[in-house]
Amino acid sequence: MFSPRRPTLTPNPCPSEPPPVPSRPLPRLLLAAALCLGAGTARADEPRPAPVSAPACVAPGLWADGEGKPLTAATPLRRIAEFPVILLGEQHDKPDHHRWQLHTLAGLHAHNPDLAIGLEMLPRRAQPALDRWVAGELDESAFLAASDWRAVWGFDPDFYLPILRFARMNRLPLVALNVERSLIARTARDGWAAIPPTEREGVGQPAAPSAAYRDRLTEALAAHPSKEQASKAEPDTASDAPAPPNPAAQRFIEAQTVWDRAMAERIADARRTSGRAVVAILGEGHITHRNGVPHQLADLGLPDSVVLLPWDAERECDALDGRIADVVFGLGPASDPAEPPRPRLGVQLEVSAEGVRIEQVLEGGVAAASGLQAGDRLIAAAGRPIRQPADLTALVQRQTPGTWLPLTIQRDGETKELVAKFPAE
Repeated sequence: MFSPRRPTLTPNPCPSEPPPVPSRPLPRLLLAAALCLGAGTARADEPRPAPVSAPACVAPGLWADGEGKPLTAATPLRRIAEFPVILLGEQHDKPDHHRWQLHTLAGLHAHNPDLAIGLEMLPRRAQPALDRWVAGELDESAFLAASDWRAVWGFDPDFYLPILRFARMNRLPLVALNVERSLIARTARDGWAAIPPTEREGVGQPAAPSAAYRDRLTEALAAHPSKEQASKAEPDTASDAPAPPNPAAQRFIEAQTVWDRAMAERIADARRTSGRAVVAILGEGHITHRNGVPHQLADLGLPDSVVLLPWDAERECDALDGRIADVVFGLGPASDPAEPPRPRLGVQLEVSAEGVRIEQVLEGGVAAASGLQAGDRLIAAAGRPIRQPADLTALVQRQTPGTWLPLTIQRDGETKELVAKFPAE
């Protein structure tokens, strides 16, 4: 079995036979293999090949280590299936990531049928709905209603239903890993110590995050500061003393750490009570570089987790630094090119006592162009009240290219009317 921090499935730079890669230029990380096989040179009178797009870092359909070097075995799933905890990362809005997760689950199940599947998508209160789904007591629409899916998650359930069907078909336990978003938002606002233990949804004290994780979260926050955070982060030009820690940044890091701890605790509980290997499906930001959930699992006595990521064809090769994941799987170009992309407003929302609030506005998106800002409270869209994130998600997904969505917001106690303009095809 290979180390959870660096798989012992070693790259093979000179295999006896060339790997089954598509008939396209070899990725630059396969250069060593190409040199072992030999390479011809073009004559001056031969036509030059047409320019091609940059090759993928990891050949589509192949497994590689955290540096992008192809693994010797055709599939490492047999050895991965021996781990007590297997973490499958995703970017939530990418259909190919969810397809990869399903195929990976099927492969793991073939080697180890004693699996449980953990889902970041649902909070702990949705566990009864998951249990009834696996037992066959709910159809899909009843399950989505019972789990409150659209309110607590918001991403298209069609991305995840194939995985849920696989679990039910094979009677695999499903585990709700998350907590209410209001708990995370409250931690970011007031701090973990200010929340009474009886209101923490059973979450224990997190392990202190690593310095690298703190740095990454601080950079993420700095890229999208709210007005309050920006004002607190202004340096004191009248003094040479080092600036004190930004309280907003400290609470943000604390909130993320609590979030990671909550999911790690559910994974650890499922492992210990069932004895099954737990395959957790969650956003890659919670697991890369073994920060976040893997770090909290180690503190809970489960250091032997393994991190798997899908690797998109267009993703930067420099990110394959040997630490981002234990194993990666190469994906081809995004599928379904004829299907228009789903409309996106480009915001992250949180639910507070005052209503639905914009936590973050993504750069270059529709929301940024419309003038929405972090801290704005959403009151209505297209004249319909926004009481939960799902209300806005449903309206946005019905927008067609080139249409406008009127928005009513409240900012600094003042009601404003804005228009989100979705680009034409």
